[in-house]
Amino acid sequence: LTKRVFVYDCDGMRGALVNPEWEPVNDLVQIGPEGCLSIPDLQADVARHEIVVARGFDEFGRPVTLRANSLLARCIQHETDHLDGVLFLRRLEPEVRKEAMRMIRGMDWYTGQ
Repeated sequence: LTKRVFVYDCDGMRGALVNPEWEPVNDLVQIGPEGCLSIPDLQADVARHEIVVARGFDEFGRPVTLRANSLLARCIQHETDHLDGVLFLRRLEPEVRKEAMRMIRGMDWYTGQ
């Protein structure tokens, strides 16, 4: 059985979320800086839902429901994107993404492959 898992340590909360699903609570959006360990030394403003409810299981298989806002809500959305193969770059406005890609191509670790 395939499992999708991320761990978090954010806003004083720490745990694992297995097979997460989330939904926005309302239409409020936060725009703020986001970075990623997958792309060192790059941050850009990303629009995310301000409040989400996430459901899944903890590392022991117990059902978990998290109501999260602000940074933890951003974390849940960002990490679930990773599980879906999406980097935060895809969430950027086109011109911002273009500039981010230019910056990435200029970084020491970039190999062009």
